Amino acid sequence: MQTALLISAAVAGMSGVGLGAFGAHAFNAILVANERLSTYQTGVQYHLIHAVALLIVALLAGQQNSVYLNAAGVAFTVGIVLFSGSLYLLALQNVRIMGAVAPFGGIAFVIGWGMILLHAFSARA
Repeated sequence: MQTALLISAAVAGMSGVGLGAFGAHAFNAILVANERLSTYQTGVQYHLIHAVALLIVALLAGQQNSVYLNAAGVAFTVGIVLFSGSLYLLALQNVRIMGAVAPFGGIAFVIGWGMILLHAFSARA
């Protein structure tokens, strides 16, 4: 599972940086003209924060076999796709239904952090 989490972290980091750069340069005119730059930037911010969190979870999972860490990694990956992905689509294509998808990604992020908390309690016992 650690390898899968490391791959997910690497892909998330690479895509987050790439999408951030495209938002600042290639997509900037579209985003500014449609007043959706802030939405896009929020997607990039959460994308990159959780890419780093995913990397840390992957590294910890390599040291400690934990169902909670594995679940956290999956939840962060799902959160990036649902939360950030929906914000990208909303900002670039104005796909309004994506506004309803974003909260599910946010819930996935919260679940991921909760899994880390459960891991901490289980490791303590």
